[in-house]
Amino acid sequence: MKRITGRFSGLSIMLPLLLTACGTLSDMQVDENPHEVKQLACSQNLDDMVDTVARRYLHKEKSSGMAIGIIRNNGAARTWGYGYTNAVNGYRIDGETLFALGSVSKGVTGEVVAGLVDKGQLKWDDKLVDLLPKNTPLSEDAKKITLLQLATHTSGLPRQNMTKDMLESFLKYLYTGDNFYHELDSDAVVDDLSSFKRPLLRQPQYSNLGYALLGYILKLKTGEDIQQLSYTFIFDSLKMGNTSFYASQLKTYPYRAIGHAGDQPKLIRRGDVVPDWHFSNNMVAAASLYSNADDLLKYLRAHIDDSQSAALSAAIQTTEKIYFQREMEAANIAWVTDYKDGQIITYQVGYIGGYSSYIGFDKKHKNAVVVLQNSFNWSNYVGHDLLLKMAMADDFKGRCR
Repeated sequence: MKRITGRFSGLSIMLPLLLTACGTLSDMQVDENPHEVKQLACSQNLDDMVDTVARRYLHKEKSSGMAIGIIRNNGAARTWGYGYTNAVNGYRIDGETLFALGSVSKGVTGEVVAGLVDKGQLKWDDKLVDLLPKNTPLSEDAKKITLLQLATHTSGLPRQNMTKDMLESFLKYLYTGDNFYHELDSDAVVDDLSSFKRPLLRQPQYSNLGYALLGYILKLKTGEDIQQLSYTFIFDSLKMGNTSFYASQLKTYPYRAIGHAGDQPKLIRRGDVVPDWHFSNNMVAAASLYSNADDLLKYLRAHIDDSQSAALSAAIQTTEKIYFQREMEAANIAWVTDYKDGQIITYQVGYIGGYSSYIGFDKKHKNAVVVLQNSFNWSNYVGHDLLLKMAMADDFKGRCR
């Protein structure tokens, strides 16, 4: 494949800043309103707080619609819906509405890999030179990349292959909204590993390429794809019947939330419908998952109450460990952890096509939040806002009069 040169070189600098399906928060405008925190602590009126935060955000970002799900102190799961699946002939959004999740897919993939490691089918220190077919051309640095480094985004691999074909697909996306990750979905995902050079500084660097490689490796080593592996290990045991990497097979797919332009694609009017993105090969494990708020709350409860099977519980604990410590976006496996105002929030975000998604939890207070949008908005901070407000309100409860 050709590298980007000539008239594309300037745009290649901008490309990583604009690509979708990324996995960390781009705009952390958390509004720590002390009045709202005190009111929640003393009145316990979650509806007022959720409604205030959601409507303020929807008005500011002109978002098409949103589903919010919350578990507070490991209590009953609750959901709220705002807007419609589509402005024209759409359905009201609620907890059952299906959304594309983008990179939230990686969390499920990470837990499947952790389960396979626990069973002895893989090892975290397995290297690409042993994981990939013997005839795969690998640089000396690529040979040394480990399974754990792929899963924690610490391999040094870039977000995606920076090729002429990738850039041309991205430029088309700006006008059409079409999927531009076809290269990573194909087995050409390994093509650039022969020239890979590890960065001098070892630190987390978000990589769709790394997770596409994980998808490639999983099929190679198990003979099964991520849907089969995750259904057996996670979805079936947690009764997540409306979650799939192949969403068109779900009964609720015809009634899904339709993706709309927001901050991206830049050259499509905000609020216009954009095409769904579809993957069939390696990128399935990185960005193909669909689910709804109801199912994702079941998934998050498994992270805050330890009531699932021993094997899944062990895999979850492995993915939640900190592998690269820092104050913001400390690296777990697929998840990241933030330390803010004395609180610890572990979360994932996803952006794909016309969607933005957030799932997160606060293990200390046993709170969890899902926020799903059918608009592409970098300012995907509502989940963080709600988790922090609930944590601060939980800490304030004893001072209510």
